[in-house]
Amino acid sequence: MTLEMRPPEDCRSLKVIFSSQDCCEVGEVPPLYTPLELQIQPEPWHQQVFDVEAVAPEPRQSVLDHLLERISAGGLIGREHAEEYLRDQYRRGCRPNTMRGSTKAILMFLEFVMRSGKTDIEKISRQDIYGFLEHEQDRGMKPATVVTRLQCLKAFLRFLIDADVLDHRLLSRRMTVKVPESLPRAMDPEDVRGLLKVVTDVRDRAMILVLLRTGMRIGELLSTRVSEVNLAERKIEIFEAEKNRVGRVVYLSADAHVALKAWFRQRDARKERVIYAMGRMSMSYAGARAMFVKYINRADLEPKSYSLHCLRHTFASELLNAGVRLECVQQLLGHKSIEMTRRYARLTDKTREEEYFRAMSIIERGDINGHYRVDHQLQTASKKKELLDTLGEELHEHP
Repeated sequence: MTLEMRPPEDCRSLKVIFSSQDCCEVGEVPPLYTPLELQIQPEPWHQQVFDVEAVAPEPRQSVLDHLLERISAGGLIGREHAEEYLRDQYRRGCRPNTMRGSTKAILMFLEFVMRSGKTDIEKISRQDIYGFLEHEQDRGMKPATVVTRLQCLKAFLRFLIDADVLDHRLLSRRMTVKVPESLPRAMDPEDVRGLLKVVTDVRDRAMILVLLRTGMRIGELLSTRVSEVNLAERKIEIFEAEKNRVGRVVYLSADAHVALKAWFRQRDARKERVIYAMGRMSMSYAGARAMFVKYINRADLEPKSYSLHCLRHTFASELLNAGVRLECVQQLLGHKSIEMTRRYARLTDKTREEEYFRAMSIIERGDINGHYRVDHQLQTASKKKELLDTLGEELHEHP
């Protein structure tokens, strides 16, 4: 019989070979048998995993190098200014996604300007910016996407204005794109129950319940380390939020706590991240989305097009429906501005809903006090007086 034990302190494999075929529990050495061979061998995965992590480049530096190569290879006008702006973003501590988004918007704008026939970045005008925005809208880009690209572009142009490359009048007047104030989309309670019924995998159930009960963004959960989870106190510490870099603490409900404890009993203790994919040290966004879509299809919710972010919307909506103060929800979601949180109040204002149905019940019973019949004679006299005050002598009455 061969037993394998992997002590976490040295991550080695202990192989003990006994001379008996008698059964015993895994990991238990029968006291009456003497080991014939004791071998301590290093695990191949140990060397591979930590060697890769030791030589992996710093992510932001790697992203910077890649984007600089992309700018240089484009052959665009003003590429030296774009490179300097990207380096400035790096110095200011901008995140990789911020640098990627800025670079994409700048390259698209410079390509658009070159197609219009301009060969000098100093000749950029407001008409070029307007033309670029219209071009993006004509391509079918959503208003929010156009606004994001406009913001990235304006930051780059201000950088050039400060460097005396462009005239300050270029951005002297506001440029805005109207964005619809859409309501956040929460899952229907019946759909939530249907989704949870089909999630049988321990890791996946822990993921979905933690997202649903804490309001964490999926990126925040995927980057959470084991050291940041306190199961005893039922809370997770987010030292730096993925989107706005605001730290906060979120709390685990009873069902999320049970699901996470079950996952902790099964997960590989050598992995640093709470959530990881099979054979990896972490999980990607694409992997998390694929997992969620699988269960959405299994629960026959595909026509409703729910996304992982809908779990965050559902969390906020359910808290407000339960009477939690708006300021408290703001802190739990990690919003910098309470106006962001107020969108959920428009969606789930139970007080407004109750007031409406209370008033309707009174109206339907006919219990309204007073009369609201229109007095046509009084209305005619009011209009005549308004005309006299407005037109004066120009108004002539005829019998």
